[in-house]
Amino acid sequence: MARTKKGVGKSAPQFLEGDPATGYLPGRKWPVIRYGLVSLLAATILVFAIELIVRGDFGGTVGFFLQPFKPGWTTIIIFALILIGLDAVLGRSHHSLMIVAPLTLALAFVGHQKSLYLGDPLYPTDFLYSRQIVALMPLLVRERPGTAIALAVGIVGSLSLLVYGWRLWRRRVPALGRKGRLARLTLTVPLLAFFVSIMDYATFSWTRDRLQIIPIMWDQKENYASNGFALAFALNVPMAHVAAPAGYSDKAIAAIDRPDVKASVPTEKPDIIIVMSESFWDPTELPGVTITPDPIPNVRALRSGHVFSPEFGGMTANVEFEALTGFSNAFLPAGSIPYQQYVRAPVPSMATFLKSQGYETRAIHPGTSWFWNRTPVYADFGFDDFKSEENMPYLEKRGPLTSDAAMTDEIIREADATDDPFFYFAVSLQNHGPYEPNRYYNPTHKVQAPTSQWAKDSLLSFTEGASDADKSLERLIEWAKNRRRPTVIAFFGDHLPPLGPVYVETGFLKDNVAPRKEPSDQMLLHHRTPLIVWSNRTGPVADMGTVSPAFLPYHVLTTAGISHPYYTGFLGQMRERYSVVDRNLLLTPTGEDTPDWARKKQIDPAIRDFRLLQYDMMFGKRRAAPDFFPETVNKRVPHTS
Repeated sequence: MARTKKGVGKSAPQFLEGDPATGYLPGRKWPVIRYGLVSLLAATILVFAIELIVRGDFGGTVGFFLQPFKPGWTTIIIFALILIGLDAVLGRSHHSLMIVAPLTLALAFVGHQKSLYLGDPLYPTDFLYSRQIVALMPLLVRERPGTAIALAVGIVGSLSLLVYGWRLWRRRVPALGRKGRLARLTLTVPLLAFFVSIMDYATFSWTRDRLQIIPIMWDQKENYASNGFALAFALNVPMAHVAAPAGYSDKAIAAIDRPDVKASVPTEKPDIIIVMSESFWDPTELPGVTITPDPIPNVRALRSGHVFSPEFGGMTANVEFEALTGFSNAFLPAGSIPYQQYVRAPVPSMATFLKSQGYETRAIHPGTSWFWNRTPVYADFGFDDFKSEENMPYLEKRGPLTSDAAMTDEIIREADATDDPFFYFAVSLQNHGPYEPNRYYNPTHKVQAPTSQWAKDSLLSFTEGASDADKSLERLIEWAKNRRRPTVIAFFGDHLPPLGPVYVETGFLKDNVAPRKEPSDQMLLHHRTPLIVWSNRTGPVADMGTVSPAFLPYHVLTTAGISHPYYTGFLGQMRERYSVVDRNLLLTPTGEDTPDWARKKQIDPAIRDFRLLQYDMMFGKRRAAPDFFPETVNKRVPHTS
């Protein structure tokens, strides 16, 4: 017996629980199994909680885990491995929960809020513009002080409990020994490295396929619903790299049809002003809503057509990207923000071209210059100057933000002080959401709607801002009518406003935001904003229909009598074939639609060439520059960041 006990005493050590100094318990496997089961249970509860928060639906969350070998179970295994590996780093069993749980649950909460507010899931690249969110906090606090206070108290309380729990755990739970920590790392590091290796959605993975993790990058809402929040979030990490389109080569670029169009401007160069009005939209399109007086009479009288916004309720920079470059978000990864991720060197834009023709090029925005990374982006787009709140005179506010009237006066002041022909691109700020009731103390409109009082008051706040934008357009056009120099003005809304419950209560939408994929008639209804293209020589352009922002350079330059190989040549040919180029929809000028075009085996050669040209100029060798963007040839291409 003594010899047996001695033998047992010398048997191979078992790790994870037991002797505080070593982390081992001789001769017994139960602590190992218990630790593994507890880690697995903790991972299961945590992953379930994450999905429940993001989805906001208990039944849908349960359904996500019902079938075996689905992404939900893979996620649980990955989380268990992370917990075990992090325990080894921290030196105490289950201590990792105090880091992993708060972090992932907070991400889930933010993801749920983003989905409610903007309709899109949370992407890794969203953290590139976290500073923008912080900058908007004063506005959110002013509009929703109760929510802000509750959130602040919750954050402080949670952090206090976390600090207390951390210190208590380190006092009560024995430290793991060196061998126990090494064993954990030996188990987890190779397995986690393996899972990381299969997360690149651009390459086929047999293992990922067997685990039924299918990257659905063309439909991110379905991607997150099918693969779960954590795995879909991980699948989006490689988004920072844009792979070359199939068939991209020097030969493919050379084969693209060259329009017989040269760069030219009239002898008397027209001045050009483009105003992208924040969230500008016609609120009378809401069912059952009556607003008196008409909030947008000038836009209604001058309207040339509509812009089909690729966004809903936010992401202004993506609309701006299309309108200035004539390129399309449809050819970039879903959820990406080119201003944040891809514009890191000069990219051709209308400003680049017009500057080469002797124009003064200036961007104007009465907000902070760093918002949406605009300062380096505008420089890469070829603007001479960027006027923001940091270098403009103080502009009067209406409500909490700089008024459209003040911004319009600043545009006129800048123009009157300029002798050279100019191109101004202005982005307004006044009517930025949220639209809490009583935003303006002196409303001039009345709203009748079959909704709650809160929804009516919220809609009134938006309506007042839209009316102010309409009056500012009237002021700008009246000024231009009296100018000797030819002047072209374009005015459009970047996206529908984030009105949330107003849409639901009026029956305009089923949810607070529009789906990414709908029948084409519904897509048009939920993504179009008013568009005016006007000249002081010929008046408003008529019957433009609904067009993607990428086609605005074509319409603006054509109205100004300016030609260019790409902006009026190539885009002009594209415009004859399509009026809308969206990642989920192609629409012809006659209304024929092609939904889910990117997933079809055969893609229209015109769309293929559009994508190849864009990739070549943004990420490739710029072989197309001499023929399509001659103003960029022999220009140094430095990186701005």
